[in-house]
Amino acid sequence: MAAVRHVMEFERPIVELERQLEDLKRLDVSAQPELASEIAQLEAEIAMLKDALYSALTPWERVQVARHPERPKTQDYVGALFSEVVELRGDRAYGDDEAMFAGLGTIDGVRCVVLGHRKGKNTTENIRRNFGSPHPEGFRKARRAMLLAEKFGLPVVSFLDTAGAYPGIEAEERGQAWAIAECLETLAGLRTPVVVVGIGEGGSGGALAIGFGDRLIMLENAYYSVISPEMCSLILFKDPQHAAETASALRLTAVDLVELGIADEVIEEPLGGAHRDPALVLARVEDAIVRALRELASVPRDELVARRQARLASIGADSVRE
Repeated sequence: MAAVRHVMEFERPIVELERQLEDLKRLDVSAQPELASEIAQLEAEIAMLKDALYSALTPWERVQVARHPERPKTQDYVGALFSEVVELRGDRAYGDDEAMFAGLGTIDGVRCVVLGHRKGKNTTENIRRNFGSPHPEGFRKARRAMLLAEKFGLPVVSFLDTAGAYPGIEAEERGQAWAIAECLETLAGLRTPVVVVGIGEGGSGGALAIGFGDRLIMLENAYYSVISPEMCSLILFKDPQHAAETASALRLTAVDLVELGIADEVIEEPLGGAHRDPALVLARVEDAIVRALRELASVPRDELVARRQARLASIGADSVRE
């Protein structure tokens, strides 16, 4: 298990007990035989508390887990799962946006175009990468890579992890909405398999721009939503403090998405989140991607596009009929 430095608020009771356990284990058990029983009892209590807590997370708590700073990021998946990686830079119009990764990579012997929102692992990297919120040039770079995939018959593998597209004035001046719309149009008709993996946050058009295709695989604690819980709360209640309430109403969890017919598969995470055992999660994600690519490889391209568009058209259809 990886050592975790960041503690979420709802985890604090467990962390306090774990600290007590560490203190007890530092004592000389041979001099105080009763300590062994006390340690065993505390370990059992911690295990029971963890199981009870993490097996019944609320949607808002899952959002917090999805945002955990030590959670594996796009660059971790690209580095661990793909070989012969070549990064592509720039949109051929304005510049390069480090909040969006685009490149080529090989997984299970299959050459792919790989896309993904890229957050930093420290403050300096996060500032440089705008905390994973792309500018228009990031989306244009992604679209350029999509078209390259179609031209050479390569499948696309996309990793979602963003709070949303950058909403600043300069982004709007450079055509943020247009850049996202072009990505959506391109994905809708792309004549090559598209596999999407939700690894953390999936906020609004920033995620949607590279976030739909022929398969949507969600990590257990990842989320995907039309808006962040805080912004939804701000719009509805004029106060961001109702985020926990709006998170439940938005139905943004992985399980919700499968029930709604938006996602296809949920990958189980270790107790406490993907950051608790990154190697295990990386292996499970690799298996899911490889299976999806194999299943889609034999589908004729016209049928692939027709299925994808039918899939999009069906989302929300039951709610409209009701």
